[in-house]
This record gives sequence, C-alpha cells and structure tokens, in this order.
Amino acid sequence: MKKVLSILAAASMLAVIACGPSAEEKKKAEEKRIADSIEAATRMADSLAAMEAAMMPADSAAATADSTAAPAEAK
Repeated sequence: MKKVLSILAAASMLAVIACGPSAEEKKKAEEKRIADSIEAATRMADSLAAMEAAMMPADSAAATADSTAAPAEAK
C-alpha cells in the first residue's frame, strides 16, 4: 500500500510540474518583466541626472580655484 501511495504522490507532483504556467500567466510575467526593466532604466537615468547635477557646482568651483591658482603660480 505504501508503494502505491508513493507512486501516486510522485505522479501527481510530476503532473503539476509538467503543466507549468498558462499562456495568460506567461504573458503577465513578460509584461511585468518589461515594466520592471523600464522602471530600472528610468531610475538609472534619474540617478545619473542627479549625479551630473551634483557634479556641476563642483566643476565650476574647481574652475574658479584653477583660475585663481594660476596667478599665484606666476608670482
């Protein structure tokens, strides 16, 4: 009896695994993957824009420091 129950349990597990997701589930998963990719790209672009904005004042301060440093070296 234990062998029969074990075989039935194994067969039912294989049947569930073999079925896999439906076409609708696959479509939803693909749409979610695409939406997640777009969101990640948008966040990356926003991060880069914020980083560039943060770097701009530092670049202009460096240019000012360089222009004031040049006459000091000429002395």
